Amino acid sequence: MLRQTPDRQGFRAASRFNQVLTPDSGPGSRAATGQCAHSSNESALANPSAPPDETARQLALIGRGADELLKPAELEARLKEGRPLRIKAGFDPTAPDLHLGHTVLLNKLRQFQDLGHQVIFLIGDFTGMIGDPTGKNATRKPLTREDVLANARTYQAQVFKVLDRARTEVRFNSEWFSKMDAADMVRLAAQHTVARMLERDDFAKRYGAQQPIAIHEFLYPLVQGYDSVALRADVELGGTDQKFNLLMGRGLQEQHGQKPQVVLTMPLLEGLDGVQKMSKSLGNYIGIDEPAIDIVTKAMKIGDDLMWRWIELLSFEIGIDEAAALKREVEAGGLNPRDVKLRLARELAARFHDAAAAEQAVAGWNAAVRGQGDTAQVPLQEVAVPAEGLRVAALLTAAGLTPSNSEANRKLRERAVRVDGEVVEDPQRTFAPGFEGMLAVGKRNFARVRLVAG
Repeated sequence: MLRQTPDRQGFRAASRFNQVLTPDSGPGSRAATGQCAHSSNESALANPSAPPDETARQLALIGRGADELLKPAELEARLKEGRPLRIKAGFDPTAPDLHLGHTVLLNKLRQFQDLGHQVIFLIGDFTGMIGDPTGKNATRKPLTREDVLANARTYQAQVFKVLDRARTEVRFNSEWFSKMDAADMVRLAAQHTVARMLERDDFAKRYGAQQPIAIHEFLYPLVQGYDSVALRADVELGGTDQKFNLLMGRGLQEQHGQKPQVVLTMPLLEGLDGVQKMSKSLGNYIGIDEPAIDIVTKAMKIGDDLMWRWIELLSFEIGIDEAAALKREVEAGGLNPRDVKLRLARELAARFHDAAAAEQAVAGWNAAVRGQGDTAQVPLQEVAVPAEGLRVAALLTAAGLTPSNSEANRKLRERAVRVDGEVVEDPQRTFAPGFEGMLAVGKRNFARVRLVAG
């Protein structure tokens, strides 16, 4: 449920920055290039002010799945101006690939675009080299410039699977920070106190435990906040763990004579386990570049309760009212939750691939799991095996269906292993190069494999 935080001041007023930090000067800035503060999308919102019912509609969509809105009255007032708002979200390119957890923010950005607003996808190539300390109990190792730029290139290729390229302004925060010298950074650091920084939960815990906190980690919230000044953001989105940094942007904007941005936080998406937040390090993720069959297969493994959460945060096709109606029908026993889950899985596969690939993936899942259709719809995976072949347990592990041979042998004893639909119990059964067939462990883990000598 969306929590709306009443009007309150995020930070105490402080002296203005030195004029050298003004973002609207210098080559490449909006002032220098003659760009206006708002995009040509303004024509899409031609009315001088948005009617009340239109404002209410926008607020309802913006609030879907959100955790907290600071401050709702300010957002409503800006929506009523009838102009495209500047919606900012920053992403530090600390890893090369995005997963569904990242798309919670991307989806909300897309909803803003569908309402006619201008989205700023900010790539934190500068902040990525600092390393965000949020939620960390130790100093994060900064990335090299080469790592950051390589990851940033993959981000740009992936985000437009969700965002509308024509209504997206891609920016890099090195645009303004690369122009700052040491004196500028000292002036920026002077706008905040150590005491206020230590109010942040992760810093407070580390300080209390006498764990080291590097000075550059204190700079991160200030640097992120200054991005909002440089971009003249109306709204900034972030995860619930980013609230401190987002509020920093409000304070710095006020100090620069700008209207402080509205802050909208989105919840962190639970991963496949339904407990921990989605993370590559935890292995409970779905990457948006994964094959369509993997997206469908993994999505179908989530619990029924988690399914409704994913629909709220990830689905464009299932609206708020329809989701509520589907949930009532499932609870009444009139609808199998599997069918709702399959609809969501199809939507996700189509979004990151295309409709044809999604249909093939769903057909493959139905054939492998429900025995409906041709298993040839499941993509073929080549597995290298020695010339003498592999025993079944080793094959299941090599195909990625079990984490270890011991787990595979346990599944054999449980009669949970099938090869081409037939239960296999003999741990000595060996498969040689040239074998092609469907392997399955339990009801939901399967792979169509061809064994090659290697």
